Amino acid sequence: MCEFKKENIRQSLEVLYRKVDDCPLKDLRLTFFQMAYIISGNGFLSINGHRIAYKTGNLMLLTPNDCYNFDIEETTEFLLIKFTSDYVKKYRWKNICEIECLLYYSTHLTGCILRNESDYPLVRSITQSLLQGVRHSDLYEEDLQMHLVNALIVIAARNIARIKPAQLKVNADQRIQDIITYIQNNIFSPQKLKAAVIAEAFDISDTYLGSYFKNQCGETLQHFIATYKIRLIEHRLKFSDRRINEIAYEFGFSDESHLNKFFKKYKNLSLTRYRKSNAAERIVQAG
Repeated sequence: MCEFKKENIRQSLEVLYRKVDDCPLKDLRLTFFQMAYIISGNGFLSINGHRIAYKTGNLMLLTPNDCYNFDIEETTEFLLIKFTSDYVKKYRWKNICEIECLLYYSTHLTGCILRNESDYPLVRSITQSLLQGVRHSDLYEEDLQMHLVNALIVIAARNIARIKPAQLKVNADQRIQDIITYIQNNIFSPQKLKAAVIAEAFDISDTYLGSYFKNQCGETLQHFIATYKIRLIEHRLKFSDRRINEIAYEFGFSDESHLNKFFKKYKNLSLTRYRKSNAAERIVQAG
């Protein structure tokens, strides 16, 4: 565990404006989610041992227990949106668990989480409205702020969902990207993830699909599906109170035993042991 100073918030949601010249924000460990929108400026975000450049228009997502510094190279204006796990859980999202899992999956090695070009002007517009509210509070400002923040959370989640395999070729064709999106969208439907079904959906020979996917992504189709599914199951175990048989049903496993066998193959731990070990770790970190 890092030795950084623990950073807390008083409310479940806080929106702050900060302008920083040459004094970096140093040695902090979050106990909440934080989206940092770069209004202007550039520099580096050092997070969990990784150093990532940032620039105007970037939207960065930090998650609970991340250790970070902002190192400022050019005077930077931040809009900081801070919210707790409880804030995400209490809001009635249409896909609540998926949103929370995706937020925890944000990969800091990619820096800015925005993957859709069309989302850049949308995020800029939303953050400008939030900034206006911070500077000049008006009637019903708190309710408007919540709606705007929730819109940003959904945008963040859908962009994170589009993060592709690390070994995906830079010049990968559109079809492989569409296949990956198809898998992510149908991860709860095992029948739709069969090679023959995917091949038919994309008009590819099922005998060719496997080699095509591995050549483009650097891993087998089944390994990609399994690891993506494992990641979501991990987050269900960590951050939801769903019973294991409910998780098994959600992901299309015949029963808890079947899910446990699948999980243990990849994590070398039973579902129950994994959940207990993470619960104990969170108690220690909170102390």
